[in-house]
Amino acid sequence: MRLFAACIALSLLCVAARAADDYKLGPDSMEQPDVPKGTVTKHTWTSTIFPGTVRDWWVYVPAQYDPKTPACVMVFQDGGSYQDAKGQFRVPVVFDNLIHKKEMPVTIGIFLNPGNVPPAAEGQKPRSNRSFEYDTLSDQYVRFLEKEVLPEVAKDYNLRKDAAGRGICGISSGGICAFTAAWERPDLFSKVLSHVGSFTNIRGGDVYPGLIRKTEKKPIRVFLQDGSGDLDNQFGNWPLANQQMASSLKFMGYDYKFEFGDGAHNGKHGGALLPDSLRWLWRDEVGDKKEGK
Repeated sequence: MRLFAACIALSLLCVAARAADDYKLGPDSMEQPDVPKGTVTKHTWTSTIFPGTVRDWWVYVPAQYDPKTPACVMVFQDGGSYQDAKGQFRVPVVFDNLIHKKEMPVTIGIFLNPGNVPPAAEGQKPRSNRSFEYDTLSDQYVRFLEKEVLPEVAKDYNLRKDAAGRGICGISSGGICAFTAAWERPDLFSKVLSHVGSFTNIRGGDVYPGLIRKTEKKPIRVFLQDGSGDLDNQFGNWPLANQQMASSLKFMGYDYKFEFGDGAHNGKHGGALLPDSLRWLWRDEVGDKKEGK
């Protein structure tokens, strides 16, 4: 009898182990044969706001883009992984599908890698500027977007200039970076998507739940995703930090959504949720309101 009970318990543990972080991409994250495909072009940028840094970046333009009509804009930190058509997020594929179905507006995607400082001598490695750019609580990164990136893209494409037409997204430190950009400049960005965001004490980000409660409500919409298997280290506990963020946003009456699963510090859950999170974030820009019905 004891052996039987032990076998049952072991089987249940194995099922639970398989279920944890077992998120799958749906059809909106897969290429569909009848859906027009946008284009993705790769570029390199040398910044002056982050002096000495060089980064790769990509621009996605949907097939439905019409230069006569300003397009919405969405910025992605760690852009190389977000624009990867075979990665955990596959943003260009998701954009193609949702824009085709008119479940999100015509949107140009800007995918930015963090800056690197080139090596000073041959044989040395470049120095990553990622944590400084992403984890610092200041307006420097959003000024980089405002003064350098958005004007550069606007040379070639007609972009919306209002905050309602702009969103920003990131994973881990890129998630807190997205929130900081909208928090500092809600006149520039009104929509935030954070995947396993690092609202911890890497560079003081653990103060946000308290700041949210003590600061006049800002006109931003926030989608948070995290999982019970996320990080717990010397900088803090990611699941608790994201739950605190969600609690503070709720207390202050923000338009927010929090999806808490069993995932780890990766993009599996966020990638599976991406189509629905984009529908939720952009819901005011599609449907009856925009079609005048």
